[in-house]
Amino acid sequence: MLEIDRLHVSIQSAQVLRGLSLSLGAGQMVGLIGRNGAGKTTTLRAIMGHLPLGGGAIHFDGQDLSRLPPHARAGLGIGYMPEDRGLVPELTVEQNILVPLWATGVADTTERLAFIYKVLPELHEMRDRRALLLSGGQQKLVALARALTIGTRLLLLDEPFEGVAPALSARLSEVIASLRGSELSVLIAQSDLNHSRSLLDAEIRIERGVQLAAT
Repeated sequence: MLEIDRLHVSIQSAQVLRGLSLSLGAGQMVGLIGRNGAGKTTTLRAIMGHLPLGGGAIHFDGQDLSRLPPHARAGLGIGYMPEDRGLVPELTVEQNILVPLWATGVADTTERLAFIYKVLPELHEMRDRRALLLSGGQQKLVALARALTIGTRLLLLDEPFEGVAPALSARLSEVIASLRGSELSVLIAQSDLNHSRSLLDAEIRIERGVQLAAT
């Protein structure tokens, strides 16, 4: 499904990824594990097209992603949840959830929205609240929902449990676990495995932009 081959990425003059390779099969949940600064976020941003490649290749279902702009990658069914949530504060919960569908030109949003509210019914109750009025944990749920709205084939989650209260962390784990058994692939970038070890099919450890080991 996702194949990264000898990826090199620099930010300004600093080389962050140094020949990283990894693969993710259909329906797999894989953890990308490493300390802060190891290159986890850079990997996800490179997949989404937010950073240019300095070398190597990224293929999704056999298609060369480097030839596609970011919005076209989302249109392939790739959803991205950034660590900082990235919500639009003045928009409502529902409007934030729908942003990627609007950006990719999806006209009928009814089916995807119904799926989101089935998976995360608590968001239906707060759908008309502005994002700026939510707690940090609630914002994480909305960011996950937004990624799921467009991420029908691949979900990229950057530190989904970071800075979240234990109860909401458990809820996030529950939602992610509920996605098992489908063709949806999930790549979770984390500094540790405290919240997700039971979710993962494999762990890929990264240090200074290089894969150390897979288990």
